[in-house]
Amino acid sequence: MSATARKTAPLPDDIRAMKGRAPIVSLTAYTTPMARMMDAHCDFVLVGDSLGMVVHGLPSTLGVTMEMMILHGKAVARGLTRAMLVIDMPFGSYEESPAQAFRNAAKIMAETGAAAVKLEGGQHMAETIAFLVARGVPVMAHIGLTPQSVNTLGGYKVQGRGAGAERLLADARAVSDAGAFSVVLEKLPSALADRITAEIAIPTIGIGAGAGCDGQILVVDDMLGLFTAFKPKFVKRYAELGEAGEAAIAAFASEVRARAFPAPEHGFAEEAPR
Repeated sequence: MSATARKTAPLPDDIRAMKGRAPIVSLTAYTTPMARMMDAHCDFVLVGDSLGMVVHGLPSTLGVTMEMMILHGKAVARGLTRAMLVIDMPFGSYEESPAQAFRNAAKIMAETGAAAVKLEGGQHMAETIAFLVARGVPVMAHIGLTPQSVNTLGGYKVQGRGAGAERLLADARAVSDAGAFSVVLEKLPSALADRITAEIAIPTIGIGAGAGCDGQILVVDDMLGLFTAFKPKFVKRYAELGEAGEAAIAAFASEVRARAFPAPEHGFAEEAPR
C-alpha cells in the first residue's frame, strides 16, 4: 500500500510487508517544511546523517553527532503525519558494543518519536542488530557503500564487484537473519542488488543499486538540485532549485542596490487604513 493511501504512518512491520509489492518510496529530510512536502508521497522519511554534508557543510558524515541527529529528527517529526520516521545513528554511537547502541538508539527514539533507527554494517553488526530488535528497537540496516566507513573503503567507490559480491550477499543475509526489517543497498552493481533482493526476506531499499530493489531512496537536496558540490551518478535531478534560488537571490540583491525593493506596496503608512 502506498503512503498516499494511508491515514496513519506505517510501522516497521508494514514496511517489511511491502516486500515484493508496490515499490517503497523514501527521501531524506532535515527540516519541518521539507518533511511536510514529502509526507503524503513517501512511505518512510529518513533523517540521514547526510545532513552533515548537505546542511552543515561538513566534508563527510563522520562529524555528525547525536545532538545533530536528534535536533533534525525533532524538526522532521513535526512535519510528518503519514510517513514513517527513521533516523540514522551517527558514527561512533553504536559500533563500540550492543549496549552502547541500545542506549543511543533508545535516546533517539524517545526524544524524536522515530519508529526506527538505521545503522551501517553487515555481518559484523548482526549481533548488535539482534540485540536492538530483541529490546524493542526496529532496525533498518545499510550495506554496500557505507559512508561512515569511507576511510576504510578507500573512497566513495562502487561495492560488490568481483569477489566482493559474495561478501555483500553474506552481509545481506546476516542483517536479515538478525531481525532488520529492511536494508539499504548503496552503490552496488544492479545485478547484485537484484540477486540480494531475490534471496532475502526483507525489503531492499536502493540508492545507486538499480531498479530491481523493493524501494528507492535519494537525498532530497540531491534530487531537487539544492546540493551542488557534486552529483553522484545515481542521482536524477527532478528540479534545479539551487539555480532558481541563486537567481532569485541575485534579483533581490540587484533590486535592493537599485532601490527598486522595497516598493511602496511593501511599506506601511503612518496611519492604518480604515
